[in-house]
Amino acid sequence: MGQSAEVKRDRMHLRLDAKTKRTLERAAAYEETSVSDFVLANAVAAAERVIDSHERITLSARDWDVFFDALINPPEPNEKLKEAARRYRERVGG
Repeated sequence: MGQSAEVKRDRMHLRLDAKTKRTLERAAAYEETSVSDFVLANAVAAAERVIDSHERITLSARDWDVFFDALINPPEPNEKLKEAARRYRERVGG
């Protein structure tokens, strides 16, 4: 994990059993880093994967074509959409 210009001020505390602690220490030693830096780097990487899996949508080629076509050639708004737009304008004052 590289140097950060931002000063680290926040702390997290966690409790773990002795075996887990030894495992983390051993892994950190293999990576030639501190246990704190090892845990932080791997926790952040795992968090980014979880966030990405919940916030990214991957479309098949067929679904992409349908989506793209809808953007390029949008259908005419139906009555429900017009009503929703009217309610939105009333709510936000626009």
